[in-house]
Amino acid sequence: MIMPRIKVLTVASAVAVAVAIAVVSGTAVAAYPQRPIEMVVPWGAGGGTDAVGRIIGSLLEKELKQPVNVVNRVGGSGVVGHSAIATAKPDGYTIGVVTVEIAMMHWQGLTNLSYKDFSPIAQVNEDFGGLAVVADSPYKTAKDLLAAIKSKPAGTFTDSGTGQGGIWHVGLLGWLMSEGVDPNRVTFVPMGGAAPALKEMLSGGLSFVTNSNAESAALISAGRVKALAHMGPTRLAQFPDVPTLKEATGSNWTIACWRMIMGPKGLPKEVLDVLVPAVKKAYESKEYADFMKARGFGMVFRGPKDTMKVMENSDTEFGKVMKKAGLVK
Repeated sequence: MIMPRIKVLTVASAVAVAVAIAVVSGTAVAAYPQRPIEMVVPWGAGGGTDAVGRIIGSLLEKELKQPVNVVNRVGGSGVVGHSAIATAKPDGYTIGVVTVEIAMMHWQGLTNLSYKDFSPIAQVNEDFGGLAVVADSPYKTAKDLLAAIKSKPAGTFTDSGTGQGGIWHVGLLGWLMSEGVDPNRVTFVPMGGAAPALKEMLSGGLSFVTNSNAESAALISAGRVKALAHMGPTRLAQFPDVPTLKEATGSNWTIACWRMIMGPKGLPKEVLDVLVPAVKKAYESKEYADFMKARGFGMVFRGPKDTMKVMENSDTEFGKVMKKAGLVK
């Protein structure tokens, strides 16, 4: 008489426990995120990457109903911040803005990190490189500039736009190589970015600058700088009068800086299922479009798989150029 009663209670208890586990597990997944998220920016406050990280973060807050705290982790030419993203616990509470430098840093021996150490969420920006000169430059077209580089003694021309081995240095090297020109014919002067390089060019210290047209936009509008060409496959809506390199010189070389929203490698599917559509919704908002247009930033959205392809291709192509130029360590 007693045994059956004990059996019934035992079975009932087991069922109750199983239901409780299922409910708790389902609630945990459905409730992500349950606390604030940290958005790591590998570059300084006030820069383009910081701006993109902050607008995406503010829009994610509205969608996810949790604070998204932007933290600038600077140092080591981007290594510090990218490492902070890659080495974080893969639970969705630390994500960040991974920039194009991740496809170059390891080639220079700055870090062992590569695109393989991240979980892609989405690409939210792409700015193609370009060639810029002062408005009164004797070189009115990219073809004029190229002809002068070929004909004048090596070292006559100077260029900048970033640090040694950075995105716009690789942009210069790739362009010259695509034209059959020894890249050492142009002296590259390492600088802290496009802004100081443009300032130096305007003062007469540089022959030209390789950077994105977005970075030159204000000076182009003011009539102080002329964009000779841009390094993308088609003309840009923001700069319809600026030809592609293909149009200007026949070169097939293209290069772009980009910004991706990433997490550490191994983000669970249930976390990605929340973050990917949330970032896509932020990207598609009017606030984001207005913000990017006002700054001349290029807009492109790619999901996780296509984002990974872009990083993989960039890593391969940049490695080829940097090896030929002797920048690989």
